[in-house]
Amino acid sequence: MIELEKLEKIKNRFAEVEQMMADPEVATDSKRMQELGKEHGELRQVVETIRTYEDLLQEREDLQEMVRTENGEMEDLAQEELEELEARLPAVEQELKMQLIPKDPEDKKSAIVEIRAGTGGDEAALFAGDLFRLYSKYAEKKGWDIDLMDASEGSHGGFKEIIFTVEGQDVYGTLKYESGVHRVQRVPDTESSGRIHTSAATVAVLPEAEEVDVDIQQHELKIDTFRATGPGGQSVNTTDSAVRITHEPTGVVVSCQDEKSQHKNKAKAMRVLRSRIYEKKREERRKERDEARRSMVGSGDRSAKIRTYNFPQDRVTDHRLDGDQKDHRLQNVIEGALDPILDALRAEENAERLANL
Repeated sequence: MIELEKLEKIKNRFAEVEQMMADPEVATDSKRMQELGKEHGELRQVVETIRTYEDLLQEREDLQEMVRTENGEMEDLAQEELEELEARLPAVEQELKMQLIPKDPEDKKSAIVEIRAGTGGDEAALFAGDLFRLYSKYAEKKGWDIDLMDASEGSHGGFKEIIFTVEGQDVYGTLKYESGVHRVQRVPDTESSGRIHTSAATVAVLPEAEEVDVDIQQHELKIDTFRATGPGGQSVNTTDSAVRITHEPTGVVVSCQDEKSQHKNKAKAMRVLRSRIYEKKREERRKERDEARRSMVGSGDRSAKIRTYNFPQDRVTDHRLDGDQKDHRLQNVIEGALDPILDALRAEENAERLANL
C-alpha cells in the first residue's frame, strides 16, 4: 500500500508549480519558466497515475459497501465488479510505485566512456577494441552520436586506451551499468597451440559535466603541449598539437591528441577533465551518503568484475544477474544487442529502490 500522504504532497507540489507558471513575473523569466516547465512535465504523468489510483481505491470502497449492504442481483453485480477492480489495482499500483522512484538527474546526460586494456597484453588491447565496436554499434541502434576524444592504439591492433563521448537522450542512465571490469576468454590469433587465454579491460562511464556543474578556475590548471604520436596526418605528427591538462587541486590529468588543432584538443580535454572531476565529487558524496551500501547493481564499481565474454561457448555472462537473465548469446551482444542485459540490470536496481520507498 502506497502512503496516501506522500501522494498528497506530490499533488500539492504540482498545483504549486502550475500556480507559479501562471504568475506574470515568473513568465518573464525564461530560465525559471524552463525549470518549472520541466518539473511540471515530470509531475504531470505521476499526478495522472495518482488520480487513477485514488479513483480505483474510492471505487473499491464503494463496491465493498455495496457488497455489505445490498442483496440478490445488486450484490452479485457489485461483487463481480469488485473482483475485476481488484485484478486491475496491482498493475496501477506497480506503475505508480515505479513513477515514485526518485530519478537520478544525471541519467539524462550524455556520457564519456573510457576503455582501458587490462591484464592480457596485446589480447587485452584487442578486446578493448572489440568493446569500442560493441558500444559503437549499440549507439547506432539507439540513434546516439559518438565523438572520439583520445586513443592510444595497441601494437597489434585494438586500443591500450580509448576515450569517447556518447551524446543522446538518457545516455548515462543507460550506459552507467557498463562501468567495471569486462573479462574475455578466447584463443588469441597469436596462440598456435589453441590454448584459451583470459584477458580483461576496464570500462568507466561518466556523466558528461557541463560548465555549471563544475567550477574550474584557470589558475588551477597546468597546460602542456607536445607532439602527437601514432597514426595521423603530417600536421598531427609534426606540430605540438597534443594537449595535456592537469587540474592541480585534484591531481586529475587528461591528455588529448586526436585532433590536428591544439585548440580543438584543448576543448576536448577540458570536457573529459570536467567530467572526471565531477564524477570524483559525485563518488565522494555517494560514499558520505551511504558508506555501508555495497550493491553491485548501479554502483559503478570499476574494480569489480561485471561480465565475462566466453567465445568458445558463445556466451556472455553478467555476474550481477541470476537465472535466465544471467547468460546471453555472445554473437548478439558483440553486435550491439545490449538492451536485454541493461534492461535486466535496470529492473534489479528499480526493485531494490522500490523496497526502500
